[in-house]
Amino acid sequence: MKHARVVYQGHVVNAIESEGALLLEDGRRVNFDAVQWQPPLLPTPRPRTILALGLNYADHAKELAFKEPPKEPLAFVKGEGALIGHRALTRRPAGVNYMHYECELAVMVGRTARHVRKEDALDFVGAYLVANDYAIRDYLENWYRPNLRVKNRDTCTPIGPWRVDAADIHQRPGGAMNLALQTTVNGQVTQQGNTRDMIFDVATLIAYFSSFMTLAPGDLILTGTPDGVVDCQPGDRIVTTIEGVGELENEIALM
Repeated sequence: MKHARVVYQGHVVNAIESEGALLLEDGRRVNFDAVQWQPPLLPTPRPRTILALGLNYADHAKELAFKEPPKEPLAFVKGEGALIGHRALTRRPAGVNYMHYECELAVMVGRTARHVRKEDALDFVGAYLVANDYAIRDYLENWYRPNLRVKNRDTCTPIGPWRVDAADIHQRPGGAMNLALQTTVNGQVTQQGNTRDMIFDVATLIAYFSSFMTLAPGDLILTGTPDGVVDCQPGDRIVTTIEGVGELENEIALM
């Protein structure tokens, strides 16, 4: 099932996708264009932790001139304030030279995870989402540990439009590790990849993080992006798509 969180007639409500429309929790059916989309997080609890992976696709690491892929997950922490919804605006600071999208599969933790074995890890996934984790290379000091201005800016991480139940993805051939990713800029395909090319798959990541920290329901893990990133200018319309999970639309505006 595909879950959404939207503003309709001034109220934040939960909804599900139903026959090409939104079925609101009070039973009303509305068109996609009638709402303002919010990040499809759980109403409660809010994500206590948002973890994001760097260099988790070998082709992207190569694109950035790394001779060898990382030997263990390279992660950083994000704040919830960076998250915005489907069709929202991402602000590009004036004067920067290079700001690029990152189409990423986001994993939402479904239940408390601590010292989880890899073979059991997928049982702790509650849902999957599409995320677009913008980066501003002008501010980058270290590829391995992006600083706050690169990855924790307001509006820098659109997410959604859907929160898709993990069971719906796991029943597909190859599950979460066989999903096509694509990004278009103004209708032109600029990035293509597949989650099977992750260096560290979803189960490995949950086992790794839970080995030293507790993952709580609603926490998010953004799993990295393949190669093919390009600079995005004000006015550009970016669509990041992950097979079976959704199509996330976003536009760049000047700050």
